[in-house]
Amino acid sequence: MYARDDDASAEQWQQLPAGTHIREAAESFRLLGDPTRLGVLWLLCGGEYDVTSLAHAVGVARPAVSQHLAKLRLAGLVSTRRDGRRVLSRARGGHVRGLLAEAVNAADHRLTGAPEHD
Repeated sequence: MYARDDDASAEQWQQLPAGTHIREAAESFRLLGDPTRLGVLWLLCGGEYDVTSLAHAVGVARPAVSQHLAKLRLAGLVSTRRDGRRVLSRARGGHVRGLLAEAVNAADHRLTGAPEHD
């Protein structure tokens, strides 16, 4: 079930999802409430990074980025793979990219006063 802005999907918004889905979504939003985690996840939507590269890109100490990555992994928003001695992280799928893109677009509309498209 994906949210779309057309009349055919209006029915999905008239019934609540299961409580477990609501709680899991709320937990994901809670984790994304931290600007560093949001920035890290944004970068991971564009490709794979190791902790050192992410720390440099977001301007935060390596141990702090490691903690943020651990939380994002536990939430299922990030996956990892080994490349020799390095561990590379990336966002898990297009749904994460879509979520972040919508959040940043909404922020842009609020900041610039641009009208939102329905």
